[in-house]
Amino acid sequence: MEFFDFGTIFFLVAAVVIFFQLRNVLGRRTGNERPPFDPYTAARTAKEAAAKSENVVSLPRKKAAGEASDESYASIDAFEKPGSDLNKGLRAIKDADPSFDPKTFVDGAKMAYEMIVMAYADGDRKTLKNLLSREVFDGFVAAISDREAKSEKIQSSFVGIDKAAIVAAEMKGGEAHVTLRIVSELISATRNKAGEVIDGDPETVAEVKDVWTFARDTRSKDPNWKLVATEEED
Repeated sequence: MEFFDFGTIFFLVAAVVIFFQLRNVLGRRTGNERPPFDPYTAARTAKEAAAKSENVVSLPRKKAAGEASDESYASIDAFEKPGSDLNKGLRAIKDADPSFDPKTFVDGAKMAYEMIVMAYADGDRKTLKNLLSREVFDGFVAAISDREAKSEKIQSSFVGIDKAAIVAAEMKGGEAHVTLRIVSELISATRNKAGEVIDGDPETVAEVKDVWTFARDTRSKDPNWKLVATEEED
């Protein structure tokens, strides 16, 4: 029978003790252990996740039935009391043309009014053509041609606009129509061939009251409005 020497027995006992200590500390494999950390795999996974998040587009939430959209009508409601016919007409135009703003429109209409009045007095057909509908343009040109045939001239000086207010607004198909009541001050006199005043007064500021309607096809890319109807208020 062979015997182990003392050194062999010592190392054998030490190996057994170490084995049991490691077993207690590390435990047994159950099959549910987390895989070892791989920095390259982790980096690639993070990059793919980021790419997926970048490709996600958040769609706007669809409004529930009856949900108010007061924010989009803020400029309309600030201009005209909600519930009125005018407010409803302006809202309809806003629906067809989101860029429409009543205050901005009035400012533009006032400038157009002055340009049209002065272009008519000067017989400036080119300027009028860009600001008037075909029907109104034909009417203005006919009056200018008649005046020129008689060698009459209008001496006019635009003083300013006292009031300009929207009195009606509506959509007619795809065309927006806005009517304004404009009160202006004008010095105007018509002279005949001999230079004599036959209408108006070159020294007096007269108050002029007009009701003008401007229109624009909201389906067109052309943002310009044109005068489609004129009426002088008594």
